[in-house]
Amino acid sequence: MQYTLKSGTVVTDKDIEAMVAAIEKGELPGEWSGAPIVGRPRISEERLITVPVKFPESVVARIDAVSNNRSEFIRKAVVSCL
Repeated sequence: MQYTLKSGTVVTDKDIEAMVAAIEKGELPGEWSGAPIVGRPRISEERLITVPVKFPESVVARIDAVSNNRSEFIRKAVVSCL
């Protein structure tokens, strides 16, 4: 099967399998700028503090209906009120 990337490059299942094999050996194919960053991207340069909150199940269901990311939705809602 063939897949077209956003860049317009076409790759096949064989190409993907070759990339996976290289990555599993610790090789990163292609050109990379800088060292890879491990973990999730930072959302702030400041130190982050966890603030646990509880919501009724119906509110969580409404959040899930309009967002793919609960935490991001709640952060935006709080910031918009400040």
